[in-house]
Amino acid sequence: MSLLFRHRLSVRFRDCDALGHVNHAVYLTYCEQARFLLWRAQLQFAVRPSAAHGVGAPPRPGFILARAEVDYRAQVRYGDEIEVQLSLAGIGRTSFTYTYELKDVATDRVVASARTVLVLFDYVDQKPVPIDAAMRVKLSTPVEG
Repeated sequence: MSLLFRHRLSVRFRDCDALGHVNHAVYLTYCEQARFLLWRAQLQFAVRPSAAHGVGAPPRPGFILARAEVDYRAQVRYGDEIEVQLSLAGIGRTSFTYTYELKDVATDRVVASARTVLVLFDYVDQKPVPIDAAMRVKLSTPVEG
């Protein structure tokens, strides 16, 4: 596996549930946040439609989340600082897999680990498309976080 990106964040009050720790679903948001920041740097990825595509125009091929899994190891609470370490586990014909380690910055303890599978998807034809050589290079390129 190849470490691509590190992203630090502070746990917000809104991330926590009635028991005072980060809600289980929020960990996927932390992974998503790191992933989108990586793509912005690696792929010049934009969330909003560009002027070239316009609102309502068919999107170019993009990524869809096909699988997500999280293993929870320790509680995280409001005010804790977390570092998300995102690695590339592999690239297939139309999909690629990221792994994530979420660490408590103060203790260096792994609080969760996650894995996502993403697919390059043609939204017009509604089907996966092959990942070309240029995209493979971009997806494999580490970025300073």
